[in-house]
Amino acid sequence: MSLTVRPLTGGEIDAAIDDLARLRIEVFAAYPYLYDGDAAYEADYLRDFVAARDAVLVAAFDGAAIVGAATASPMDASKAEFRAPFEARGIDTATLFYFGESVLLPNYRGQGVGHAFFDHREAHAAAWGAAATYFAAVVRPDDHPSRPTGYVPLDGFWRKRGYAPLPGVVTELAWKEHGEAAESLKPMQYWIRRA
Repeated sequence: MSLTVRPLTGGEIDAAIDDLARLRIEVFAAYPYLYDGDAAYEADYLRDFVAARDAVLVAAFDGAAIVGAATASPMDASKAEFRAPFEARGIDTATLFYFGESVLLPNYRGQGVGHAFFDHREAHAAAWGAAATYFAAVVRPDDHPSRPTGYVPLDGFWRKRGYAPLPGVVTELAWKEHGEAAESLKPMQYWIRRA
């Protein structure tokens, strides 16, 4: 395995959209997201994301194959549902940076790629002048029927990176889970790391 992690730019992003859409569907199909994804929706989502002002998309490669990706953008350029919990509390999103998804195929985990994703996004946010960086993670009960035996949440990893849950700041996002007939709202807890 020859893993490299670097930001994608310009035409590289356009050329990788379909691969990135498939990657998101594959990784998010697993617990805790259980996402029943749609390739066309994912491609549109990624095109919208990379069109956002000052966004960054970081990819992990095994040779020429993309095996992971992470995104970040200014929060005030993010979708309304991501901004709403902050704006409802009078928090100015113009100084915040939002870290979107971070997806990595299971065979490549535990090799430092997750740290590299955060390093690249944090450096990008710092150069932009962000006062803080945020991300949102789905909240599932400990007794969720799809929780795999031995599942370890990423909370410990995030805390080591300097992030902590932001009390009371939760949004709800809708997606269709495997086994659901239609989309349903899921709670997403925000985590913060101040600059």
